[in-house]
Amino acid sequence: MLKKKSSTLFTILRHTTPSVPKKHSPLTFSSHSNNPFLHTSSPPPPFSPKGHSFHNPTWFYSFGYLTLDGRRLCSKSAETVKERSSRCWNCHESTAAAAPFLVCDSCRCIQPVDDSIDYFEIFGLEKKYDIEGVNLEGKYKDWQKKLHPDLVHSKSQKERDFAAEQSARVIDAYRTLSKPLSRAIYMMKLDGLEVDEEQTISDPELLAEIMEIREAVEEATESESLKQILSRMEENLKSWSNTFATAFQSRNFEEAKDSIRRMTYYSRVIDEVVKKL
Repeated sequence: MLKKKSSTLFTILRHTTPSVPKKHSPLTFSSHSNNPFLHTSSPPPPFSPKGHSFHNPTWFYSFGYLTLDGRRLCSKSAETVKERSSRCWNCHESTAAAAPFLVCDSCRCIQPVDDSIDYFEIFGLEKKYDIEGVNLEGKYKDWQKKLHPDLVHSKSQKERDFAAEQSARVIDAYRTLSKPLSRAIYMMKLDGLEVDEEQTISDPELLAEIMEIREAVEEATESESLKQILSRMEENLKSWSNTFATAFQSRNFEEAKDSIRRMTYYSRVIDEVVKKL
């Protein structure tokens, strides 16, 4: 009886599901596949009446996706997804050789922002914390020249909107990478690690130092005194920035997080001094 019901349900699904051309099939199970997640020699378990899933959470496939142990994986190969994402929205030609999310090499249409490109890639930098010696400001200005409104005023509204979004992303990328603290937080984020900058540090020596420095900033009446405080804070920030770099490279994320919190304190004092200068 159960076998008959399953067979009937399979027949209904087969006739009510739109056919997909074989060359565009979102998920193909092959007996020659080396991928254990994309290979099976048995039919899928019965369809669950509770929703669009199967009784076994590790065995579910749908149009274009494979869900495994609660995680959704794209059933397309990485190469196919990359190829799709690098095609021009206007002429559909591959833009793989073009500059990141800027213009199509074939039709010169402005492309939408590609969020898969991280801030380091935008500026053509190696993904590492230490970017000392890199002319980041020069790279940023080059991007802004390419995205200047005067250069895209003759484009369609759609392309002007794309250019504005790209420009905003470049600005955010520059601001993030140009400062040690925000760059450190971003590096952690790229590794899937969130940092609570506001978490209180219980180190009494640091807290006492910060209180003393802030009092000195408030009482300072001459720019020379403020510059001395600024110089001292920048040295402390650089020291903890180096500590973060070492901890991050060695994958000691707890020490890296602690370094970020200390950098947060010094960065705030620096901002206070700069405002008063």
